[in-house]
Amino acid sequence: MSLVCAISNEYPEHPCVSPVSNQVFERRLIEKYIVENGTDPMNGQPLSEEQLVDIKVSHPVRPKVPSATSIPAILKSLQDEWDAVMLHSFTLRQQLQTTRQELSHALYQHDAACRVIARLTKEVAAAREALATLKPQAGLITPQAAPASQPAAVGPAGVPMEISEQVGMTPEIIQKLQDKATILTTERKKRGKTVPEELVRAEDLGKYRQVASHAGLHSASVPGILALDLCPSDTSKVLTGGADKNVVVFDKNEEQIVATLKGHTKKVTSVIYHPSQSVVFSASPDTTIRVWSVTGGNCVQVVRAHEAGVTGLSLHATGDYLLSSSEDQYWAFSDIQTGQVLTKVTDESAGCALTCAQFHPDGLIFGTGTADSQIKIWDLKERTNVANFPGHSGPVTSIAFSENGYYLATGAQDSSLKLWDLRKLKNFKTITLDNNYEVKSLVFDQSGTYLAVGGSDIRVYICKQWSEVLNFTDHSGLVSGVAFGENARFLSSAGMDRSLKFYSL
Repeated sequence: MSLVCAISNEYPEHPCVSPVSNQVFERRLIEKYIVENGTDPMNGQPLSEEQLVDIKVSHPVRPKVPSATSIPAILKSLQDEWDAVMLHSFTLRQQLQTTRQELSHALYQHDAACRVIARLTKEVAAAREALATLKPQAGLITPQAAPASQPAAVGPAGVPMEISEQVGMTPEIIQKLQDKATILTTERKKRGKTVPEELVRAEDLGKYRQVASHAGLHSASVPGILALDLCPSDTSKVLTGGADKNVVVFDKNEEQIVATLKGHTKKVTSVIYHPSQSVVFSASPDTTIRVWSVTGGNCVQVVRAHEAGVTGLSLHATGDYLLSSSEDQYWAFSDIQTGQVLTKVTDESAGCALTCAQFHPDGLIFGTGTADSQIKIWDLKERTNVANFPGHSGPVTSIAFSENGYYLATGAQDSSLKLWDLRKLKNFKTITLDNNYEVKSLVFDQSGTYLAVGGSDIRVYICKQWSEVLNFTDHSGLVSGVAFGENARFLSSAGMDRSLKFYSL
């Protein structure tokens, strides 16, 4: 509704109504008329300013003046409105551009902050690793050359071998090894006369079936478990090394992961569980051997004994020293407490990579496998090659000493399993496996009664008769590790299908 002044016939700025004539007026005009005439201009009746009633209008719309109804006036009005819209649009574009610049600057700052955080995290991780490596070595004595009276190491044919002496096999260490070997030999002779009563019999072992399978221990993106070991004092604790560079401690009874140990920069190919301490060991092609605390979940020592990938790992019976073999053609004997390499030897006459290593149960001799099909027996105290076992036609993949100390089992990439008599230094049994069978793991049980083979499948042989009592084909990939539980009450296996399996009655 539009109000029009009865005097000017235009839209009033301050409208008011006369109660005398009921007409709308512009207040300033009607007030002037009342001052001059004192009457209502419409009917001439008396009217005073006090009688006028103001009209309150919300959002008044001023009507177009008559002159605005012409075409030029309408075009000008449209042009003015268009200009106003364009100015408003320009202002909005300026505000949008400013907001975009502010957002871009904020995103740049966020990206820079993320880069700084990532770099600092990497530096902290490197510092922690360096601290773990250097801190245990802070109190070491200065390495000394071997005593002049120490004989040079020679091979069985009198060929000299290179010895890289780091700290040296001191008389105290040699005596410690000898004392331990004497004790172990005496105990073995007592045990060797009888088979443990708790040991599972062969007929019961033949009834074993898969009772559990766990596939979530290692990453699925880089599948494969490459190494397996059980804690000798508590075989419910299982240790695995994976292609995902991690070491995992698993509790068989609780069916849960106890610890996931990260630090290797390449896959983990060898693992060992310490028999009396909550400590585990691992080796990798990244050239390092790591000592881990299971309770702390961290690396407490890094042993840098080799310049190429570490291929084999074995713990001495004292629990204080590690034997390692490498693609750099050396074997090394290291102190796990200090991380120092005590001695490092290579057979210059052979000139080929070592593929595996294993201590004899007495700890005074050990065996290594080579890429040129040789099995070499070494005297640890003298650091000499005392025997060679030729016979395989492919790189040796695994070796295992029987607990009785008399037998050595070896497997190679020739689809065969050979048994050697250490007393007569000869091969007394060869088990020919299926064509293209790959032997990846060999292990005797603690009594020396059974031998387990892991590779294309799982096979268990009874010693002396060397007849097969078990064969499992449950893994969908190569079996990389097998191990017996206490008194062979169960058998565990791990494979490239990323699964850990248990077999028992």
